[in-house]
Amino acid sequence: MQIVMIGTGGGRINLVKQFRGTGGFRINGSVSVHVDPGPGALTGSLRFRQDPSRLGVLFVSHSHIDHCNDANLMIEAMTGVALRKRGALVAGASVVDGMNDERPISKYHLSKLESAMALVAGKSVEVAGVKFTGTKTKHDDPTCVGFVLEMDGEKIGYTSDTEYFPGVGLQFAGCRYLVVNNLKPKDNGIPDHLSTDTAIKLIGEAKPGAVILSHLGAAFVRKPAEVDAQLIAEATGVKTIAGKDGMTFGDLGSRRKVYRLEDCEEEEGKEQGDDKEQEESKEIGKNSDENGEAHS
Repeated sequence: MQIVMIGTGGGRINLVKQFRGTGGFRINGSVSVHVDPGPGALTGSLRFRQDPSRLGVLFVSHSHIDHCNDANLMIEAMTGVALRKRGALVAGASVVDGMNDERPISKYHLSKLESAMALVAGKSVEVAGVKFTGTKTKHDDPTCVGFVLEMDGEKIGYTSDTEYFPGVGLQFAGCRYLVVNNLKPKDNGIPDHLSTDTAIKLIGEAKPGAVILSHLGAAFVRKPAEVDAQLIAEATGVKTIAGKDGMTFGDLGSRRKVYRLEDCEEEEGKEQGDDKEQEESKEIGKNSDENGEAHS
């Protein structure tokens, strides 16, 4: 399998500044799955040559805008501009059924899919040969759900948005890769999300083959995320990479640099877009602490 990071940013400042993209990530195997299509999921997919019309499954963990904004667009793409019924949605209940009179995916777009299934923690659903087992989160959308995905003999875990609670990492035991939504740096945590301190606890419980940090907040523009990735690796003994937009992990052929378990370290030189991040980071004052990101 292969993981392609479409957008590795999270939180409200990233949503409007786009220091990092917010389009989620894609898993390619016998079926292609797009995970949490936030703003830029469609354009990011096209930029990184990940054809959205070839998707088989769309996964949306919860109904916050940085996780679901482009869901209707991705459904348009995967259903041939809504001309044929195909594909599946696996999502938290707030996405499938709506919550508080809000519905992130229109009934029209839901009707274009072959199936739409709500995933809950501790339960499994299988679609097109892909098995999703829901993982528990602690987040202000109470239906928010992560997963352990099983496909082609591999396991990939995704925490979604959650704060740490004892045992949360045990849900991901046996995963080859674990994508961790690490919104905040060390000593800078907020409720409902992971920071480097609490990510260390989760990863120490899970002990996956390798960790990819994503959903990184704007504070990681001022402080390179690679610094905290190294802290996590040293504390847990688990190979940890700070994801960047366009990074590819896994075994399938790719024109881009592919990171493998045997060599999960940054190649020398910066990915495209780093210079922009460095320049625009000056816009964010030292006191801009993203407190509003508690609801992202």
